[in-house]
Amino acid sequence: MTIREMAEQREEELFSNYASLSKHSRGREREEPQCDIRPVYQRDRDRILHCKSFRRLKHKTQVFCLPQGDHYRTRLTHTLEVAQTARTITRALRLNEDLAEAIALGHDLGHTPFGHAGERALNEICPMGFAHYKQSLRVVDILEKKGKGLNLTWEVRDGILNHRTAGNPHTLEGMIVRLSDKIAYINHDIDDAERAGILKEEEIPEEYRKVLGSSTRERLNTLVHDIVMNSQEKPEIMMSPKIGDAMKGLREFMFTHVYNNPKAKAEERKAVNMLQELYRHYCRHPEGLPLEYLELIEKRDQPMERVVCDYIAGMTDQYSMERFEEIYIPKPWHL
Repeated sequence: MTIREMAEQREEELFSNYASLSKHSRGREREEPQCDIRPVYQRDRDRILHCKSFRRLKHKTQVFCLPQGDHYRTRLTHTLEVAQTARTITRALRLNEDLAEAIALGHDLGHTPFGHAGERALNEICPMGFAHYKQSLRVVDILEKKGKGLNLTWEVRDGILNHRTAGNPHTLEGMIVRLSDKIAYINHDIDDAERAGILKEEEIPEEYRKVLGSSTRERLNTLVHDIVMNSQEKPEIMMSPKIGDAMKGLREFMFTHVYNNPKAKAEERKAVNMLQELYRHYCRHPEGLPLEYLELIEKRDQPMERVVCDYIAGMTDQYSMERFEEIYIPKPWHL
């Protein structure tokens, strides 16, 4: 018996009846030999962790464009906080922690530079539209490994695609990541907003603080405990109505006072304009795309507009500004 098979046997012995067992995965689009040490979801987790798109998340905006300070969240630190929350809940419910972690680490791989402003920019200008959750799946299916993709399992791909609010994951682990994403960004965005001076703790409505807590630590503790207590040995992931309503209300408050706050969003229109100008440029001059993107158009019949979005969405904040400057900003002339 291999180490992997022993690990799969432990899953059967220890996990809940509602867990997604590694040996029962629907598999990969391309069949490949099993690892003798790692079950399939652990292997997927490792593939995501080592891919280039994951590393680039450290230089992509979470909420605040180009914040001046070392402690603001980036898309990478957001991803790690989602993964940690998902692992805590999954372990407490005796579900598959490797699956939850793989989904969490991969859920935002397709996010644009400058956060949702970048997503909006590409969605407005590309005739095919653009959504980061679809792009995250495209990254792992097609764009990574020079067009080969990561060949992840069906369950991880399903969780990545369905992590948004309107998503409907087919595994409990995917449902946990979907909730953990909201729990993470609501709480760390409050922390960042307070650091930026656009929100004070006492400005959060008392009705939400009374139910959820009056600090990031208290709110995280309340939300995680509520999910665990209401989901044990059940075929779904649940929150109590009281806590669920309070979290929904707090999220709506954040949209009004932080996500759409003019102070926080002052630079977003510039980012949108810049990314849309890059889109127009590369659609006019696709020969300027890197070779691996040109091959998607020329050898794999991918639509040019989609491939231009692939290139721009993969950029970090700084790299997109460098490309814009190189293309559009005049340089001093000299002999």
